[in-house]
Amino acid sequence: MTGVTGKTDCSKTTRGLASAILLSTLLGASLARGAEARKPTVESIGNEVQCTCGCVAPVNQCPMLNCSEKAEIRAFISKEISEGKEEKTILQDLSLRYGLQVLSAPPAKGFNLAVWILPGLGLLVGLSLVVVIVRRWNSKPADESPAPPATYDPKVLAAMEEEMKSAGLH
Repeated sequence: MTGVTGKTDCSKTTRGLASAILLSTLLGASLARGAEARKPTVESIGNEVQCTCGCVAPVNQCPMLNCSEKAEIRAFISKEISEGKEEKTILQDLSLRYGLQVLSAPPAKGFNLAVWILPGLGLLVGLSLVVVIVRRWNSKPADESPAPPATYDPKVLAAMEEEMKSAGLH
């Protein structure tokens, strides 16, 4: 098949094939690298675990000098890695030993799922409320005309003036 310029579409097919080969090569390389990156290290797990000394920092960033809790958790992580356990298993073992509060991010299941859902839900509700309020402010009233000037009965006005004079207010 020839195009407008008279050249065949073979070059388009070749470019498409080359792009597909390049993409699959890059994807394969990234998957291989991802498998390497998944090997747990004390540093990677230490960033996902809170120190239990009370400093409210990840184990790797505990500001306490000579923190025995930090050393104990890091030793536990090292032992688990030397046993060939995966990161997920090590985190489960840590949460069994120290409780769920040792994890920097609670697992997204059970009651802890609310920690993941409620902030987003609150944001959506808040934004919806703001949109509704702004629309009401910007909408013009349907049929609101100014009130007609008040007309009073002259007899009533005369009676009021007489009353004010007698009370000394006028």
